[in-house]
Amino acid sequence: MIRPPRRRRSSASGDGESTEKLQKVLAAAGLASRREIERWIASGRVTVNGNATILGERVAPGDILRVDGKLVRRAGLRHRLIRYHKPAGEVTARRDPGARPTVFDRLPGLGRARWVAVGRLDLTTTGLLLFTDDGELAHRLMHPSTGIEREYAVRIRGAPSPEALETLTRGVALNDGEARFDALRPAGGEGVNRWFHVVLREGRNREVRRLFEAVGCTVSRLIRVRFGPVTLPRRLRPGRYEDVDRDEARALMREAGLARSRPMRHPLGQTVRNRRQTLRTRRR
Repeated sequence: MIRPPRRRRSSASGDGESTEKLQKVLAAAGLASRREIERWIASGRVTVNGNATILGERVAPGDILRVDGKLVRRAGLRHRLIRYHKPAGEVTARRDPGARPTVFDRLPGLGRARWVAVGRLDLTTTGLLLFTDDGELAHRLMHPSTGIEREYAVRIRGAPSPEALETLTRGVALNDGEARFDALRPAGGEGVNRWFHVVLREGRNREVRRLFEAVGCTVSRLIRVRFGPVTLPRRLRPGRYEDVDRDEARALMREAGLARSRPMRHPLGQTVRNRRQTLRTRRR
């Protein structure tokens, strides 16, 4: 009778050693999203200490991880978190079937790692979009249970009554469930064009637009100005990005429940780049 070779156990089986789920560790290394990594594990592309692994396995700091035979370096890992001022007309996707420009076109290269967008903004929405090479941080920030505030500046056509505005903060039945603004305040305007600042704690598709449409108003301009403690500075022009400063990054990680980990890297000379500078760097 032929028996399969016994699989050597991960060092995570030792007592008293800190362990984490394999897919979480690989996502934190910036290789891919956690969901994509789960597919890699299921297809046998990932090994731990030279052996095939299974979904949900826990690994320790001393374990040797490889993807497609290539070593995953974990020691001293430092991540980047950047803010990008998205202009209108860019798609929040890596590739677009219609060959439209995407938000990833203007970002710097990362070698083997890749940028992960924290949420999405639709084609005509502008403003703050965060990117990181830390898959676990991105996953935490986007998860509904985190409840991180998203603030938008909204220009609408119409003059909602005080009762309608109160309805928007009390709750409106949409086709995918009830929704409401956590905060809403007037921000100027005159005639049929009025500005408001609104706050949400979730990222459902076109939620701001659909909420105002529910009370008879049309959103004519939508700008995300804040994600948690990270704001969109006036100096950051559309189409440009910069590294999030350490204080804001630490505050954001606290909100994501990662206060004691994820050191952030701030490369010198790469604070703000425009599209032309980035493309010139990539050609070298």
